[in-house]
Amino acid sequence: MTLDGRKRRLGLRVLAGRGEGEEPRIAISEQDGVRALHLGDERVQSAMRLADPNALELAYTRAMMAFLLFVPHPREVLMIGLGGGSLAKFIHHRLPGVRTTVVELHPRVVAAARSFFYLPEDDERLKVQLGDGADYVRSHPGTADALLVDAFDARCPAPALADASFLADARDALRAGGALALNLLGDDPALPRHLKRLEAAFGTRPLCLQPEPGSNVVALALRDAPARLRWEVLKRRGKALEQALGLPFGAFVRALRQSSNPAGRALKFSEE
Repeated sequence: MTLDGRKRRLGLRVLAGRGEGEEPRIAISEQDGVRALHLGDERVQSAMRLADPNALELAYTRAMMAFLLFVPHPREVLMIGLGGGSLAKFIHHRLPGVRTTVVELHPRVVAAARSFFYLPEDDERLKVQLGDGADYVRSHPGTADALLVDAFDARCPAPALADASFLADARDALRAGGALALNLLGDDPALPRHLKRLEAAFGTRPLCLQPEPGSNVVALALRDAPARLRWEVLKRRGKALEQALGLPFGAFVRALRQSSNPAGRALKFSEE
């Protein structure tokens, strides 16, 4: 079903939408006080609650912030893919000590984020740059404390941002102890292959969060991960972050423990 057909069925209101050349078809819809961005089809790429525009409306965007469990005091965050700008806005408003660079391929996506999703103009802590994310990552080694990759075409992660060479460059773009958060589709048949490539690039098995059944999977990988990190340390960090930011970090820690080793005393990054 096309977005227009789905719009008629659900009563959505398209505010803007068309594509030219390599640009994706962009559509903006609203329902029940939530504005959504669609790129190419009816899939929701980004969403914003109009009553709280700087909050993280979608569960996967909240899970992307789980990188703070491992990098609790980042200075430089690099984002590949802007969408509606939810993550960039949240970091800009809630983490005042962080400088954020966002690389977005499509000018119309940037225009939509600023026109419809209240993305602020660039300042000393926020820079949105047009360009190829893979090229940017390759040419900026050792510059980011956290790298958030959230770039899709209509149906799957952008191919150039899921291959082995990009993931190796992503590791190199991180400073020692830095973290990658990679948004993947939970129903993508290629998901196991993406995770194996991530493990090969970083040398440790990635940690995965699926905040809702059937939702996207956020894969976390650390550069120079410790052999193990005690659950009590993660629980304390999660509690402090939840109080500060209002996100479910306690649930993230519990989900990571359940998927790793519920009986163990530490989260193991290495079998040694």
